[in-house]
Amino acid sequence: MTTPDIDEFAEPLPATRRALLRRVALGQAEGRAPSLLGAVVRDGRLVWTGARGCVDGHAPDADTQYRIGSLTKTFVAVLVLRLRDEGLLDLGDPLARHLDVPQAEGATVAQLLSHTGGLAAEARGPWWERTPGALRPGTADIFGERPLVHPAGRRYHYSNPGFALLGALVERLRGAPWGEVLAREVLEPLGMGRTSLEPRAPHAGGWAVHPWADVLLPEPAEDTGWMGPAGQLWSTAGDLARFAAFLLDGDERVLGAGTLAEMRASAAPEDGDRDAGYGLGTQLIRHGGRFLYGHTGSMPGFLAALWVSAEDRLAGIALANTTSGPAIGAIAADLIGVVAEHEPRIPEPWRPLPEVDPELLALTGPWYWGPRPYHLRLRADRGLELSPAAGGGRASRFRAEPDGTWTGLDGYYAGETLRVVEGEGGAPAHLDLGTFVFTREPYAPDGVVPGGVDPEGWRAL
Repeated sequence: MTTPDIDEFAEPLPATRRALLRRVALGQAEGRAPSLLGAVVRDGRLVWTGARGCVDGHAPDADTQYRIGSLTKTFVAVLVLRLRDEGLLDLGDPLARHLDVPQAEGATVAQLLSHTGGLAAEARGPWWERTPGALRPGTADIFGERPLVHPAGRRYHYSNPGFALLGALVERLRGAPWGEVLAREVLEPLGMGRTSLEPRAPHAGGWAVHPWADVLLPEPAEDTGWMGPAGQLWSTAGDLARFAAFLLDGDERVLGAGTLAEMRASAAPEDGDRDAGYGLGTQLIRHGGRFLYGHTGSMPGFLAALWVSAEDRLAGIALANTTSGPAIGAIAADLIGVVAEHEPRIPEPWRPLPEVDPELLALTGPWYWGPRPYHLRLRADRGLELSPAAGGGRASRFRAEPDGTWTGLDGYYAGETLRVVEGEGGAPAHLDLGTFVFTREPYAPDGVVPGGVDPEGWRAL
């Protein structure tokens, strides 16, 4: 079987490039940003960058550093999930099991990652983003008079001190500063040599733009100390493209695809907003009908956003050197939309399975949950997919396990166990899915159905 030679890594078509540049130009002009840089990643590869404005007298490029603010949180979350995957902590652990921080009062690691720990939004003292970290010399110094503003686990409340504590957790368990751990465990394996705690030339300067006049004021770039895990990092479009590729497919040297899927599963909806939520160190939004995950960021003088669309295998990046103005999250999301609409993704060619187990093949086809018909399909790597025969409903994919069962990967049955129950002679009698029974016939008299089946069977009235 042969397929056309289609280079899906080619740069966008001229009309697409013009639309992308127009979106960046519109964002820079309407947002009154000294510079704004946009980038698009397709199938894990940087395929387009475009900029408006100047940095040091010329347009910025993919190697120009900008401060990325709260995008730092996603990097810190990766470090914490590495600790979990290595068995050094559990996400359900109270932070107090690992750190002596009474102010956190029982908040768990997962709650801090998802901003549901109830901690205050900001650190104690003057505006932490514009003042030296030396003003808060220890973790206890980041908390004000009310460290907890909500009961832990009760609701979503964005907390910068929460991620400061996660950085301290990394330092405690690794025995090294979190920035050093990040460089060794994430940046170096992913080839992100232009991402750092402090700016490295060439980098943009941070500016505030007067709200009523086209004049500028330089913003300070402070080392925020213990608050660094909340927003300290500087990076480039080129490096963030590598990070976007990692967030899409994973990298076993850093985190596998399964853990990254866990990070982008919704752990907390934002108040009253059906189109926004938060996972484990990742923001989640719906934009233009697409589900996007990633993060936005801001620090005095800078704005940043990185979104990934797994369905389209696209990522959009936007960086600006202004404290406010451009709708940076919408710009990055729109870059994804432009490419997806101008150049819809070409699906992978269908190919038959390289091998098949006859016993698994015999499981496929119709099954019934009570009277409702479902289809069971065989996928690669002995995986299964269960879906309603018609209409919406509880559809899930399942991963094969060594013990002969399957584990749900998504939907209603995520995490649930699917097993085949054998009857006389060892033939499959029914499926047990988290106690739900699926039979080959709807309510067959001899079927193993909880509660039994009326012996007279189906009848007409």
